[in-house]
Amino acid sequence: MSRAYSTYLVTEADLSAGRSTREIVAAAIDGGIDAVQLREKHTTARERYELGMELREQTREAGIDLLVNDRVDIAAAIDADGVHLGTDDLPIDAARSILGHDAVIGRSVSTVEGARAAKASGADYLGVGAVFTTTSKADVEATNNGIGVERVAEIASAVDVPVVGIGGVTAENAASVIEAGADGVAVISAITAAEDSVNATHELRTAVERRLEGR
Repeated sequence: MSRAYSTYLVTEADLSAGRSTREIVAAAIDGGIDAVQLREKHTTARERYELGMELREQTREAGIDLLVNDRVDIAAAIDADGVHLGTDDLPIDAARSILGHDAVIGRSVSTVEGARAAKASGADYLGVGAVFTTTSKADVEATNNGIGVERVAEIASAVDVPVVGIGGVTAENAASVIEAGADGVAVISAITAAEDSVNATHELRTAVERRLEGR
């Protein structure tokens, strides 16, 4: 099922200024986030599962989607709404066979070719990036400057599936990502590292929605 997210939080406790992921998610929900992805790369599967169960409760109460980064098994175990897959993860059809027809399945891409392949395989949305320079991910395309909004525009024009720009996105540059054709943005540190995560989320969402309205 195609899914467009305007403001999407990716969790990472290491970048949360000493606050718990549950605290950050609560603040982001208050600020108007519309999707949460459980990432937490530096935790064990058991720790991610236990945290995921807590976030499942939070997001369900708030009426927003909870996705799990990479781990289809954890997504199934916590009854998440779906999973976000990277290049080295399970193929989309394999994930779909485990999680079911109604699961939301996103796919990370950085090229038009990759976007078309992901769409053909049944991706419900595409995480495109890293758009700008980012220190949050070590596995992005090997360039100091990100793929740029021009590539986002190329990908958005090439496929009819929702596009979410990720990587170095802030309230200050989010509008340029939307202007390029993305349907929304995904962030880690723009929310997790902010002193006031509620306000940071609100500012990000406002920047995105204003540009969407003017498109």
